[in-house]
Amino acid sequence: MAKGVLSKFLGNLSIPSGAKARVDFAGFMYGLKLVPFKASSCSEPCQCPCVSGGRFVIRSRLPRWRRISQIFFLLLFLVLLLFTSMSLFPGGATEIKLRAPVSLFFEWDPLVALVNALASHALYRGLLWSLLILLPTLFLGRFFCGWICPLGTLQQFVGNLPSEAKRGKQRLESNRYKRWQTGKYVVLLAGLVAALFGAAVIGWIDPFSLLVRSLGLSIFPALNSAATAALTPLESSHVAAIKSTGQTLHTILHYTVLDLRQPHYAQSVFLGLLFLAILALGLRVTRFWCRAICPLGALLGVVSRWSVLGLHKNLDTCDHCNRCLLNCQGGDDPIGGAPWRKAECVMCMNCVESCPHGSLEFRFFRPQSERREVASADLGRRRTLTGLVAGAVAVPLLRANTGLSKGRNAQLLRPPGALDEPEFLSRCIRCGECMKACPNTALHPTLEQAGLEGLWTPTLVPRIGYCEPSCVRCSEVCPTGAIWQITPKDKGWVVGVGQQSQPIRLGTAFYDRGRCLPWAMATDCIVCEEWCPVSPKAIYVEETQVVDSAGNIKTLKQPRVDPSRCVGCGACEFACPLQERPAIYVTSIGESRSPGSQILLNRK
Repeated sequence: MAKGVLSKFLGNLSIPSGAKARVDFAGFMYGLKLVPFKASSCSEPCQCPCVSGGRFVIRSRLPRWRRISQIFFLLLFLVLLLFTSMSLFPGGATEIKLRAPVSLFFEWDPLVALVNALASHALYRGLLWSLLILLPTLFLGRFFCGWICPLGTLQQFVGNLPSEAKRGKQRLESNRYKRWQTGKYVVLLAGLVAALFGAAVIGWIDPFSLLVRSLGLSIFPALNSAATAALTPLESSHVAAIKSTGQTLHTILHYTVLDLRQPHYAQSVFLGLLFLAILALGLRVTRFWCRAICPLGALLGVVSRWSVLGLHKNLDTCDHCNRCLLNCQGGDDPIGGAPWRKAECVMCMNCVESCPHGSLEFRFFRPQSERREVASADLGRRRTLTGLVAGAVAVPLLRANTGLSKGRNAQLLRPPGALDEPEFLSRCIRCGECMKACPNTALHPTLEQAGLEGLWTPTLVPRIGYCEPSCVRCSEVCPTGAIWQITPKDKGWVVGVGQQSQPIRLGTAFYDRGRCLPWAMATDCIVCEEWCPVSPKAIYVEETQVVDSAGNIKTLKQPRVDPSRCVGCGACEFACPLQERPAIYVTSIGESRSPGSQILLNRK
């Protein structure tokens, strides 16, 4: 009401001709400023009163605050992602513990909370924080998409870059509402139905899962490699000043944004190209991902139907210049003569800022007579049915393979604390947080190892890295409980730390005696025994006499595995000197999480 009184008063305010047209008032309370009104007789927006009485209009400062908010939350997301694998303090990287709430954005994600509740019939710790986003959406609409979401910010940045596909009338037309924008609601329905049947596959396209998986497993490692390659010549320079500068930069970067060891991940090229392709689509259609695919945006769009904040269009002052369409991020038709699409608006406020006549403004509790809008998603029966059927059919199709059967991949080693496979797949949202957090880069996204339903879920690859005995980072960062939070004591691998009755086992190691040097080639080698971290060691040696090719008798130490002690950490496979195919390998048999995957009858 106060804002309406001020608008009426200032609309008739008389200001002398030629006056400097910019008067600030109530900026903190309303985020508003006075700007000159453009009369229809003007060919361009001017800086002086154009009509008798010097009429001015109110323009919102909220877009400026929105940009500040977007930058802040994007930087916060990137900092937290960096904290999953490094420390800002010297020596911190060896402590193997987290120093920040790195899963904060997942805890804010209402889609993750809803899928977790549907698939597991419970809500994991921290996910109630998603109400901080869901409840304000009932009042403010999709503010999260326009003000907070890091992927939305990146989409908006790319969409604002010059593009031949968005010039002149093409730009205006691309920002009009399109029927294909209902695709994200079909995706949401399919994902929720699949979750109801115990498959959290919508995590493939959750915006935060997509960002962490793409940045953490592809873009960041690529930047890490490029920075190291650029700094290495400086550090090797014969000029003392250049060498000192290179070493200083390398040290600073290693303690801030670079990993201490270069990470390598399976499928990193594909994940990176997929992410870049999604961003590139924004050059053709502004925020294409947000408008057409994002299931979180669809969920918030459904909830925003009841929001009390909405766009008011003053048709008396609108001259249909279409400037409000130029920078519209949601494709929600803010123009006059078309109903406003409430569920599509991301509250960017660009339309209010762009309107030269002050014909647009956002108001709380608008009278029904002033509402020219489509409040809910215009989905229709056919598309609704398509989403429901797609979700119901997808689950049995995804499981029509050997991923959950007795023929599942023997090298599928899940992280310590992982639930049994069906429960694990019902909770895992394929976010990649555990992979980014692993200090040895031992966890990688699966391709075919876990079947199609398990695509991009974590698996331990001992040849690349082994599971550190004292590390439980993966369980700390998991936002959904697919990897249950454990402590080093629960894990039971560390000597000197109180242990449970049985340690957590990932699998069991086996020897290929046809390749093992002491067994097959009468050559001394006990590397695997030296690397075994458990105590007492799971790998022991027996001295035996063998005859070499020259007929000489040699005494060798031949290694063996004690399955009652082996925890499947993979250190032996990692250290085996036979590079192309190790002589010792770890399989999932004997893993603690699966009672049916045991080889020792007396193991519980």
